[in-house]
Amino acid sequence: MSAAALLAGYAADLATGDPARWHPVAGFGRLAGAAERLAYAPSRLRGAVVTATLVAAAAAAAELVARRSSRRATLVAVTWGALGGRSLRREARAVGECVRRGELDHAREALRSLCGRDATELDAPALCRAVVESLAENTSDAVVGALVWGAVGGPSGVVAYRAVNTLDAMFGHRDERYRAFGWSAARLDDVMNWPAARLSAALTCLVAPLVGGSPIRTLATVRRDGPSHPSPNAGRVEAAFAGALGVRLGGPLVYKGVGEVRPYLGNGRVATPGDIQRAARLSLAVSTLAALLTAAARRWCVVGAVIGTAWHAALEHDDFRRALLARVAAAPGRRFVAGSGSFSAARAARLDALGDLVADHLDTSALVSLIDHGAPADLPTIDTEVRDLAALRHHS
Repeated sequence: MSAAALLAGYAADLATGDPARWHPVAGFGRLAGAAERLAYAPSRLRGAVVTATLVAAAAAAAELVARRSSRRATLVAVTWGALGGRSLRREARAVGECVRRGELDHAREALRSLCGRDATELDAPALCRAVVESLAENTSDAVVGALVWGAVGGPSGVVAYRAVNTLDAMFGHRDERYRAFGWSAARLDDVMNWPAARLSAALTCLVAPLVGGSPIRTLATVRRDGPSHPSPNAGRVEAAFAGALGVRLGGPLVYKGVGEVRPYLGNGRVATPGDIQRAARLSLAVSTLAALLTAAARRWCVVGAVIGTAWHAALEHDDFRRALLARVAAAPGRRFVAGSGSFSAARAARLDALGDLVADHLDTSALVSLIDHGAPADLPTIDTEVRDLAALRHHS
């Protein structure tokens, strides 16, 4: 079943991490880079065309493979390739270990694999904060989002989501080059990540006790601080992690030499290397619960589609519908009386009555004359009437 395939893809990422070679996301990134070089212009329209073309092509390719091979195997493969939970937690723990040993230069270098902020001036607390924020945001982006769209759209849903996510990472910047060209990729990523971010925040509230947190405090932090973040999605998840871990996130940061001060999330202490380990466990718990929920949703969507199709097919038969209406009529409190005739007979009777009504108001002798001798020569046509009306309007 497709639900089992979704779980198998998650289990593959849990066991092995990202594919070591021939990573499909990296291949798509190279294709997107070539498309940008070929079609770039500082235009929202040009960026929208490139984004739509790349996403549609990726989704269509996944659907084609699924139809020509095994849909379940394709869903396992694309889910494994789209998820990045194990690699995310591994890189986060590596940065935390460097900070714990006091190797801040190594920690700054390793942080590049997690986020794009400038790390040259970050001290130990700032490095820990950056790692926890990246863990929170990428748990939603790199794990929960792919699972949600896998449950909704199967293989093509996973691939379309990952394509949009990759294009946002490549084009969705606010600098001079991408402000217009990358606008559509950034907005589409916001739309597709909206359900995943809310689900991630809700699941974080549920599993907060696993890291010593309080579900009530976590939810309060999400509601109070999440909307103040400049991102409509990342702020909710980062606020949830801040509330569950009891730390304070947000504050000053630098992207590509441009300083920015973001609203604070949470009112706890500063993050430490130990909080990175706790955040990694929290990410794993949220991801696993999301995998179980989305697999269950995928299964019930398929079951519902099968039941709906079977029910619709059954209703096409008069005998079944007549028996169903008879049962409804026999139920206590019902006053409906099912007729003995079939639905087809009832439709035929209504058509006969309509024919009689038309015949009563139709001059049949004139109709027979029209059929035998044709229309009179002086009978005005539609074209004649249209020309006369046009001439009248012109003179008036």
